[in-house]
Amino acid sequence: MLDSLITSKTRLKLLIKFFVSANNRGYLRGIAEEFNESTNSIRKELNHLTDAGYLIREEGEQKVFYKANTEHTLFGSLQGLIHNFLGFDQMLEQVLGRDGNVEEVALLGDYAQGIDSGHIEIVVLGKNIDSLYLLHSGDKAEGLLDKRVSVYTQVPECTRIKIILYQRDII
Repeated sequence: MLDSLITSKTRLKLLIKFFVSANNRGYLRGIAEEFNESTNSIRKELNHLTDAGYLIREEGEQKVFYKANTEHTLFGSLQGLIHNFLGFDQMLEQVLGRDGNVEEVALLGDYAQGIDSGHIEIVVLGKNIDSLYLLHSGDKAEGLLDKRVSVYTQVPECTRIKIILYQRDII
């Protein structure tokens, strides 16, 4: 859906990287290596997105870093669009609607780093979580999203980045 609206694959990857989580940031060469693309194509898209106000440039550590402009009027809409495109909203609704014991749902792996690898990893934490239902939900999501989906009930040891998609308020 979104890939037919945004025809530049590089621009779509950058939007996913920076808008899946406002904490994601990157620099030209690092992004080029991550996406396995030329620095020229990445530079061109970064400049377009920065000139439009969607990204912010920050100089530091002898590099120019880019991150999402959370003050942009369309930030929330773009982030929602990216989450919808990746199917997070559907997965959250399914999991939370079925099990009230969920305390936290987080994104792991490549998508937490802003990489559209086709493998979505989600961890669902809480008490008395129905693992069988989560496994079934993951299988169902794979069919809907046309992506590989892994759902965990514990954070895997090798996890480096975790982006919280839902956290129950503790009163």
